[in-house]
Amino acid sequence: MSRTNPQSAVLIELEPVVAANLDRHLGLAREWHPHDYVPWSEGRDFAFLGGEDWAPEQSRLDETAKAAMITNLLTEDNLPSYHREIATRFGRDGAWGTWVGRWTAEENRHGIALRDYLVVTRGVDPVELERARMDYMTTGYDSGDKTALEAVAYVSFQELATRVSHRNTGRATGDPIADKLLARIATDENLHMVFYRNLVDAAFDIDPDETMRAVANEVINFQMPGANMAGFRKNSMLIAKAGIYDLRLHHDEVVAPILRKWRVFERTDFGPAGEQAREELAAFLVGLDAQATKFVESRERMRARLTSSASGRHRDQVPSP
Repeated sequence: MSRTNPQSAVLIELEPVVAANLDRHLGLAREWHPHDYVPWSEGRDFAFLGGEDWAPEQSRLDETAKAAMITNLLTEDNLPSYHREIATRFGRDGAWGTWVGRWTAEENRHGIALRDYLVVTRGVDPVELERARMDYMTTGYDSGDKTALEAVAYVSFQELATRVSHRNTGRATGDPIADKLLARIATDENLHMVFYRNLVDAAFDIDPDETMRAVANEVINFQMPGANMAGFRKNSMLIAKAGIYDLRLHHDEVVAPILRKWRVFERTDFGPAGEQAREELAAFLVGLDAQATKFVESRERMRARLTSSASGRHRDQVPSP
């Protein structure tokens, strides 16, 4: 997108805000190194070099943790597509361009660290992981025809969603090393979210109606960037059933807090277009909250049935006195 395109006018007005938040980010971000979070002593050769190829029993991760780790890593792998998306919309000049480069460099560490951890610990099949990477990166990611405002609004929610997913995945692994690594990655994602969230906050003051429309569009149509990867639906259901990332978390820990920060339902500076967008958003949130409640109730019933069934089997196996 050209910097002289009318759609980029807001980018020009936001440039000082970008510069200030870039300085803020650089002051808060802490240097870290992927190799520090990988238990290299557990590594050994695969058959190609005379060692032993991967086998399922070598992994200490259960099926849910594997699904979450693979989904998170493959999502990070598509960084070239994401870089193209934001570089095209935000440009490569000035503070915007500096941010695009810095964000890309920080995100690249996530895929490096996750892959090294999974390969060294033999957490997942490295052959299947590489085939999935090739497939997903070949497909790529295309956000469609988002405006610059929609793109900034989207990544505000997406970065927070990724933080929640990484943090809960770390806990689900049951491995202190993976938990520490994913907590470190989640810290990066949180700083990225704050950067974008602050830009949208400023955009509300520049053009309230257009910003409200962009926010409503992105909340209503939100999809994680990995939604088009092979096996995403199956893995996302496993992840949701385990409480790693589900509709309840999406509503309560991602959408709601960001909207509160922007004071979306308190603002009084909207015109008719902004008011209409806010009403559409409010109606959608009512439905999302209802869906989230229904999903959680269904999950609790399923867990209760499984617990009851397991208890019954245990009683059947206890010998009579």
